[in-house]
Amino acid sequence: MLFNSLEFFLFFPLVTLLYFLFPHKYRWGLLLFASCIFYIYFKVIYILILFFTIIIDYWAGILIQKAGTISQKKRFLIMSIVANVLVLAVFKYYNFLNGNLSGLISLTGHKNPIPYLNILLPIGLSFHTFQAMSYTIEVYRGNQRAEKNLGIYALYVMFYPQLVAGPIERPQHIIHQFYETHTFNYENARDGLLQMLWGFIKKCIIADRISLLITPIFGDVHAYHGLPFLVASAGFTLQVYCDFSGYSDIAIGAARVMGFTLMQNFDRPLAATSISELWRRWHISLSSWVHDYLFNPISLYFRHAGKWGIILATVITFSIIGLWHGASWNFVFYGFLQSVFICFEFLTKKQRKFISKKIPKLVYSRLSILLTFCFFSLSNVFFRANSFSDAIYIIRHLI
Repeated sequence: MLFNSLEFFLFFPLVTLLYFLFPHKYRWGLLLFASCIFYIYFKVIYILILFFTIIIDYWAGILIQKAGTISQKKRFLIMSIVANVLVLAVFKYYNFLNGNLSGLISLTGHKNPIPYLNILLPIGLSFHTFQAMSYTIEVYRGNQRAEKNLGIYALYVMFYPQLVAGPIERPQHIIHQFYETHTFNYENARDGLLQMLWGFIKKCIIADRISLLITPIFGDVHAYHGLPFLVASAGFTLQVYCDFSGYSDIAIGAARVMGFTLMQNFDRPLAATSISELWRRWHISLSSWVHDYLFNPISLYFRHAGKWGIILATVITFSIIGLWHGASWNFVFYGFLQSVFICFEFLTKKQRKFISKKIPKLVYSRLSILLTFCFFSLSNVFFRANSFSDAIYIIRHLI
């Protein structure tokens, strides 16, 4: 079920009303049932995939907590992570990996015998996979007690406001809220509904209107050159921001009406003065996730290499972020470009600080915002283009 659908306009008030009418001890069951209904609206069979990973991670958390040695804890953690990654790999990356394998085999004059799979990607799979992984990792690190109630843990993974597109919540932030008694609060309801309204404005009025303008350009790139490509690249940045942040606002607002607090996911990222600052403000739940669970361990592993270890960790991390967004080389290169921009900022920190002292502060700040937006929009061409060759064509004919 999509937020911008007629069904949701019936679903949301009904579930919220029932939530406050139900006794506290039955509310988690109501929310879990409602979340299942919300998810199976897309395709019934895919809820079995969710149940599969939920059961594995639920028991993994208990086994990690009960394990007597670090090696045992690590074994159960690896088991959980492998299960989640395999599910993601099969449904999101199987055909991408198989296609690349076919290309390599064709160089030898042979044909790849492995068949392609005609499967649809379960909606929100990347989001709830990362959320499930954060649970077992935090239990392993001792930051979260293993949840004994299977229903509560399932609700943590499936909580309908943030099931499809985040924010990606940490267990220590949300699980305890399912045990708390929430009474109707006028301020929560008012603020939540206003945030939802603002989210709908960004999604339905701004993002969807921009999409009508730029979709024809990306759909037939060889029919355009110059100014239309500038409009399309800048327009897509605005579209994807309003679309995604609008969806997050609706999710956060819907949860707030019921008394739940979800983390902020966007903080005016297009006002950032650098790409690294932009990523601290853009999709914050994902940025913090990869920082804590990918960048920090990788940079620690390469700590002997000094600043070049940090650079290598940045390249690896953002390439994975790109691949997380989509199964194509377009997205990998998109993530790689982010790492190039951030590494450039890291290596030129002293020089840029020197330049900033020679230019009026307001001018330097506004120029930094403009350049950041331009570079981010340039990289977004690879995010939006239908193919890598289309993206290269747009870049070559942009000016």
